[in-house]
Amino acid sequence: MSEKPASDRLYALIANEEDARVCRDIPDEACHQVPRNFFLMFGSLVLTKLGDLLISPKTVLAWLMGAVGAHALVAWLVPVRESGSMIPQLAIGAWMRRKPIRKGFWVGGSLGQALAVLLMAASVWTMDGYRAGFGILAALVIFSLARGFCSVAMKDVQGKVIPKTRRGRLAGLATTVSGILTATLAVLLFQAGEPSLLFYSLLLVMGAMLWLIAGVMFANIEELRGETDGGGNALQEALRSLSLLRDDAPFRHFVITRALLLCSALAAPYFVVMAQQQSGGATLLATFLFASSLASSVSASVWGWMADRSSRQVLILGATIASTTCLLVAVLSLLLPASSLGKGFLPLAFFVLSIAHAGVRLGRKTYLVDMAGGNKRTDYTAVSNTVIGVLLLVAGALSALVSLLSPAAVILMLGAMGLCGTLCARRLREVQ
Repeated sequence: MSEKPASDRLYALIANEEDARVCRDIPDEACHQVPRNFFLMFGSLVLTKLGDLLISPKTVLAWLMGAVGAHALVAWLVPVRESGSMIPQLAIGAWMRRKPIRKGFWVGGSLGQALAVLLMAASVWTMDGYRAGFGILAALVIFSLARGFCSVAMKDVQGKVIPKTRRGRLAGLATTVSGILTATLAVLLFQAGEPSLLFYSLLLVMGAMLWLIAGVMFANIEELRGETDGGGNALQEALRSLSLLRDDAPFRHFVITRALLLCSALAAPYFVVMAQQQSGGATLLATFLFASSLASSVSASVWGWMADRSSRQVLILGATIASTTCLLVAVLSLLLPASSLGKGFLPLAFFVLSIAHAGVRLGRKTYLVDMAGGNKRTDYTAVSNTVIGVLLLVAGALSALVSLLSPAAVILMLGAMGLCGTLCARRLREVQ
């Protein structure tokens, strides 16, 4: 008998079962390609997650805006980056549903992100002032739209080629490996001191290369033809998909829960703001970057394995940790002098919040993929992301308004929101 390929043996170790080829919720004919598809998708995820760090709007792009003299545009980076990729997904999902093979959407999105990052680098070198700033922002719009294609296509293709009990650990392992790589990069930034414009521009070019390689890897995934029901006019289908919020009670409850759990993402910048008010400097930023990367690397795989057993329980636990951390930080900050908290308290709280956010993020992704099959999975992804994209802008505007009081007031509000999300998560049904 011929020896199994290395990918099969490694996959068997990761699967941690006698029958590593267990094929739940995917066609039987796709089973023999699972190990190969698993590692191709794994590699693509690792590269794109690392690329996300290299063009983070909270660090690299914000620094670039300041360097070119476009400080007023910094406030638009995160909203454009997040909502720009979510809001169009309703139409993207309707268009994608008409195609039996959908990996091409992810490949095209990855190449589009690579092009956008190169345009950012070009804007920095060929323009200055607000011309360069608007060039970066316009490229970020392209980046976000391309990312929207990847977001919808990833969940759909993953649901077709990766078995139901392997999806959580795929995302967990990819996040862990990329977290280790980003933590290493954070250490290098510690040593770099105050990097030059050339240094950050090279990071952008490096990021573009990562998305190019990831696109090539994803293109080699073996995907079977899928359903194409409802492949009418994309806009009409998109509007019709919104009826899911009215008619599908479990899905509606999931979207409400996910909206409330935005607290874990929205609160993180205000931890950094509070720390900056106590002690600024480049070393502080590297500390938070390292804490975030370390949190992902030490927790994501654990969350992934847990999500394969019960993504609902992962959501509950992650939401509980996030809301408790926010409420604790807010109350202590309001009751005690800032100096009494200590320089290490906020980075440590940020580390715990990052662990919780990794759980919330991975839990809700796994839950969404597992709660539906076929075209319903595409519709669920597109509708939920579009709605969340709009609500993210609303929540961001509300947070900006409350921040006029203090960062602690924002964290308190978001902690209360997360507590409501925890209660909603407990009412979700099990899908594993």
